Amino acid sequence: MDTARHYSPADHLIRHIDVGLRTLFGAPRVTERPNPAHDIPEAELSEAERRLSGALMRVDHAGEVAAQGLYEGQALTARLPEVREKMQRAAQEENDHLAWCEERAHELGSHVSYLNPLWYFGSLGIGAAAGLAGDRWSLGFVAETERQVIRHLDEHLTRLPAADARSRAILEQMREDEAHHATLALEAGGAELPGPVKKLMGFASKVMTRTTYWI
Repeated sequence: MDTARHYSPADHLIRHIDVGLRTLFGAPRVTERPNPAHDIPEAELSEAERRLSGALMRVDHAGEVAAQGLYEGQALTARLPEVREKMQRAAQEENDHLAWCEERAHELGSHVSYLNPLWYFGSLGIGAAAGLAGDRWSLGFVAETERQVIRHLDEHLTRLPAADARSRAILEQMREDEAHHATLALEAGGAELPGPVKKLMGFASKVMTRTTYWI
């Protein structure tokens, strides 16, 4: 006898609304993993160093908000159940990053981006469009997104104040997770995106990161 629960379109819509509200205004559902900075003592940072670290964590938090929108959009239109499950699991792991970055930004006396709703819903639409193009392209989009996120994290790791070990531990774990998500997407059949699409994604990413640094 089939005991699996079957969700209606209305159920899925409610779930997506819940995820969006939690991402932007509430507490996102995280995994069991602890914050990588949990056992690292706070360092003595100058006011300028705290502002820099806070701005970088704000940018990284906004990137995770956009990632949530992307994954939710792709899960909404994914054709194969196993692809939908991969998107949802990856989104939950990205929630860890959301929580870690927000907590660290607040520790540094900073705030998360006021433009987060724009990044979330814009990415939701992009993710849904990628899903409609087919699962291979959707997964390829995930892989390329993660590659670009890794490049941003590498840049931030070089810009962080040397003494800010708490922020560094968070970004290093995020980098490891993003690389894992990219590998999973390719192993699941992700297609390599055309060069012009990659360049357009890179341009959009620069607009978001440079704006979020200040707002």
